[in-house]
Amino acid sequence: MKSIILSEKFDYDGSQISSLWAYNSFGVQEDSIVVFRGSCDVKIEHMIDLEDRRANESIWSEDMVSFIIEHFDSTDLKLIYARQRLFTAIVREYLAERGIATTREGDDLFLEGKKLTVSIASTSPVSQKIHFGINVTHDVYGNLEEAGIKKAEDIARLMREIGEYYFREFEDIEKDLRKSRPLGVV
Repeated sequence: MKSIILSEKFDYDGSQISSLWAYNSFGVQEDSIVVFRGSCDVKIEHMIDLEDRRANESIWSEDMVSFIIEHFDSTDLKLIYARQRLFTAIVREYLAERGIATTREGDDLFLEGKKLTVSIASTSPVSQKIHFGINVTHDVYGNLEEAGIKKAEDIARLMREIGEYYFREFEDIEKDLRKSRPLGVV
């Protein structure tokens, strides 16, 4: 798995959830997590959540940290939703270790009752994709600034450390796969 942290501002518009985006943008042809900070404004043509699309909901934030994850080992929708929940749990654990209490409902995290994150998972014929966004600032929803994470260097550390946490989790899973014998084999 390859981890890429973009240092320059990069806005999320929903097109980054398309398969092979990391390859088209950065030449990455393996499982990846790409992390960046910028605004979020998902256009209706890029909206994957059909409930949001049918309700003509908007997904926006003036400042968001986005994680784009792609896996090539399966195109199973249930598996990528499980991976999305794992990532949500990783983010929640990371924030808890810094004294920030959140609650989780499915793939969403809430800070003092206000939605802190957005997330979607989907599949293509060649891969599984996740977008997970955390509001840095927001007038309506929960955000990292309210949680006390305000400095640019603290946001950059969060981006790097959560990306590395997920990366290490999958390295550890790969190691476990190579040490476990199948059932029924002596």
